[in-house]
Amino acid sequence: MCGRFVSSSPPDELAAYFGAEAVAETVVEPNYNVAPTQDVWAVVEADGGRYLDAFFWGLVPSWAKDVKIGSKMINARAETLAEKSAFKKPFATRRCLVPADGFYEWKKLGSGKKPKKQPMFISRRDGEPLALAGIWSLWRGPDKDQEPLRSLTIVTTSPNELMATIHDRMPVILPEERWAPWLDRANDDLESLAAMLVPLPDGLLAATPVATLVNNVGNNGPELLAPVEPGEPEQATLL
Repeated sequence: MCGRFVSSSPPDELAAYFGAEAVAETVVEPNYNVAPTQDVWAVVEADGGRYLDAFFWGLVPSWAKDVKIGSKMINARAETLAEKSAFKKPFATRRCLVPADGFYEWKKLGSGKKPKKQPMFISRRDGEPLALAGIWSLWRGPDKDQEPLRSLTIVTTSPNELMATIHDRMPVILPEERWAPWLDRANDDLESLAAMLVPLPDGLLAATPVATLVNNVGNNGPELLAPVEPGEPEQATLL
């Protein structure tokens, strides 16, 4: 799964990188410990252009009775996107890119009933942003009379060779040549879209052990990315 990530790049830089226009009235602060149900940046296509705007992380289907369902829909498996009732319509018509400087995953150290878990920060070797595949939805409340809420979920797939040593899933990371067909709302070729949802080729990502400070969502800052020795007995007590 993908349950935490880093989004620290300024919106104007992200907009330029993804060829999008930033929506100025929305503010999302730099976040080194992005957690579900927080606002995140996403790139979408609308009216023939690309836009960078804020979305609630945790997909809330249009038919949902309450936004709380979003906390259970932070990820969507690529293999069942076209089947699940909450995901199949957004997959067909509302796809997005979620910019990230990297994401966290926890690697088990040793065996036993309660093995220690080492936080790992996964990022591109070249330092470029990741383009995580996402789908989004618009919710107006059970009676369709509330302020619209735009929410998203991050698509996951099987791991590549690096990620297989850490976890059995990874987010779908789309290369630049796939951004346009993924975002194109007129693209209804679900078979070709599904074929994009594969692990990133090996050799492009690096995994760095980081402190367990990241385990506490209240901890935030560039110090979370500082490398540590695997299994180092530091404590998650920055707060």
